Amino acid sequence: MYNPLLAKSFSHYERKKFGWCAFVVMLIVVFSSCMVFMNHLYPQSVNGDAMNLQSSINAAEDMFVIKDTTLLKKLETEKKDAEPMCNVLEPLSDYCETKGDIRVQGNSSTIFVVSSHDFNVSAENNSWIIQPYPRKGNAGAMSSVKSWTVKLVQDGEKIPKCSVYHGYPAVLFSLGGYSGNHFHDFSDLLIPIFSKSRYFNSEVHFLATDYKSWWIGKYRTLLNNMSKNKILDIDNENEVHCFPSVTTGLKSHKEFGIDSSKSPNRVSMRDFRQFLRSSLSLNRVESIKMNDDIVTRPRLLIMSRKKSRILLNEDDVRQMAEDLGYEVVLAEANLSTNLTKFAQIVNSCDVIMGVHGAGLTNMVFLPNNAVLIQLVPLGAMDYLAKRDFGDPAGEMNIKYLDYKIGVNESSLVEQYPLNHKVFKDPSSFFRKGWGVFRAIYLDKQNVKVDLNRFRSTLLEAKKLLATS
Repeated sequence: MYNPLLAKSFSHYERKKFGWCAFVVMLIVVFSSCMVFMNHLYPQSVNGDAMNLQSSINAAEDMFVIKDTTLLKKLETEKKDAEPMCNVLEPLSDYCETKGDIRVQGNSSTIFVVSSHDFNVSAENNSWIIQPYPRKGNAGAMSSVKSWTVKLVQDGEKIPKCSVYHGYPAVLFSLGGYSGNHFHDFSDLLIPIFSKSRYFNSEVHFLATDYKSWWIGKYRTLLNNMSKNKILDIDNENEVHCFPSVTTGLKSHKEFGIDSSKSPNRVSMRDFRQFLRSSLSLNRVESIKMNDDIVTRPRLLIMSRKKSRILLNEDDVRQMAEDLGYEVVLAEANLSTNLTKFAQIVNSCDVIMGVHGAGLTNMVFLPNNAVLIQLVPLGAMDYLAKRDFGDPAGEMNIKYLDYKIGVNESSLVEQYPLNHKVFKDPSSFFRKGWGVFRAIYLDKQNVKVDLNRFRSTLLEAKKLLATS
């Protein structure tokens, strides 16, 4: 059975071993030849995010040019069920959820939903205009938000062909509006994006209209942990991107929070805070628990402000807090602040205090059972203070105290007589419009707390830490 030469040169065992090795080598050669042949037979064009080594396997599976006949057949089937589900009745945002053969043409700000059903093409309910930013009704915010058209079309109409297919769903949102304001970055964008990404288990594409590269850079660490894919500047895309489903707009049901009852996956603000701890390496989960045996001083973070609503006697407050047993940290956040480093500073503290404003948004980084002290400016601000920070604190497992600024603690006494409507009827200015109200009570007001009165608030915060 063997070649005579081999029989003379090798033993029976060696000849058998040689035969197996030759068989394995032959398999490798055949497999390599098949791979080369397949590459020539089915060439694939892969775009930038598929070439990203960070997610090369996922990207290669997710995005490809119109060569996969299996997916094409699947999309043909889904066309029969394609129908936009658009909600324009929510108080904060409009959005559309579309499934099937969905084609996104960025340079025309249009999303085509291809259907095989017969319908009246000229009917008004076949097209929706959506501004994908959750601040509906706020003219100041929405003026910088691009409008997108979601259009139901029949298969066979003259519509753009897909250039690139994606296997994962997509969420389209705007970086216009009030983005850049720390409170709105979280309330309007990061929290709704997180909630949606968790529904897709991070296997989702983010399509950003009104794109701001600096905003993406600031929150890149969080965004990369919400999606495995590169964020597309969809306005400047010349390709027609096709997805199995697209959500146009973000669902936002409340300020600086998540309504778990309206979230399909029951995600909550506590889930979001756990996500922040994991993404930003925030080591402290629980705040200090004060008792007679603990000699460690609780850390108090004073959020400084330099332009408006300034705490004029900040140094005196700091000294008093230190005398009461706090270790005090002063900090001010701005657009150039490194998110991770600042979050870690906040997470190292047990109490955060400051005048009502975007700086208090940093309470999201506090450990559980920490305390938020909000200084509420003069001017019928109770509702706004409670809505923006008081109520969210409870949902984040943070204890809340407020300190209401009195007439003699406000710098407005230096600008208006005591019998002026500014003091007697603040609500009358609110009825004149948010711009008028803001100019007086937020932009032109600084505060100087009564140290004797505020002392009891700092002591109460320590008591709350003892019951955590």
